[in-house]
Amino acid sequence: MYIAKRMPGVVLGAAVVVASMQALAQAPAPATPAVAPAPAPEYATIRMEIDVAKPAAEAWAKVGKYCDIAEWFKLECKITSGDGGMGTVRVLAGGRISEILVAKTDLSYGYTQPAVPGRFYNLYHGFLEAKPVTATTSKLIYTLLLDVSDKPDQAAKDADLARRRTQFEGGLKTMKGIAEGK
Repeated sequence: MYIAKRMPGVVLGAAVVVASMQALAQAPAPATPAVAPAPAPEYATIRMEIDVAKPAAEAWAKVGKYCDIAEWFKLECKITSGDGGMGTVRVLAGGRISEILVAKTDLSYGYTQPAVPGRFYNLYHGFLEAKPVTATTSKLIYTLLLDVSDKPDQAAKDADLARRRTQFEGGLKTMKGIAEGK
């Protein structure tokens, strides 16, 4: 299943904006060029799910470790800091991608990719969850959120979202096979 939803830029409360501006005014100038958010962000979500013929806890035990992604996507994964809890950093694909664990429950986790100086910051976040359906079945749900405002036109935005959906739906199929012991 695929759902893409676009949301206009997020508006922060006045107190948050004032506090942020005060902190910026007092901060020393960065040594490298700062990464600024897009002037008109266009956030998109991609929600994917797959049914699993195993209880959620059993499925999660087989696919829910933070570096299990290496098996689903056939890429290198290394924990570079942390103990598997909040703030743990994994590095993927030979160091090309860093992801920080920002949310975790018994049957889910969420991560983000940090800003990289000199590159567009798309605020990329991923969320993976094993959701109980019955006592013997579950769903694996993978949701991505990112800013697509750097794309030149709607066709490029749609192509980027479709590429990501295809990639992660393939990962979900692999996870299903692992969780079901196939």
